[in-house]
Amino acid sequence: MKARIAEVLAERKRNPITRILRYDYEGRKVYYISAPCCDQYSNVYDTQGKLICQPDGGITGKGDGKCPDFDKRKTNEKLVWQDPR
Repeated sequence: MKARIAEVLAERKRNPITRILRYDYEGRKVYYISAPCCDQYSNVYDTQGKLICQPDGGITGKGDGKCPDFDKRKTNEKLVWQDPR
């Protein structure tokens, strides 16, 4: 996640700001990184940094379709980081 945070901070300020949230999903910890803007995908990564899915965003707002149940099944939300700018 440190590398992902560094990438965000290297860019100009985003609106809306980027947030990283940790959840339990399908029996494991995952990290959700909010989309930088409209029609772009948000990303969900496992603890190793591997992209699992993109649960929302895109033209339809429904993501890439690889985890359509993410919103319903995610639990134990914890804010890990939020862009301070």
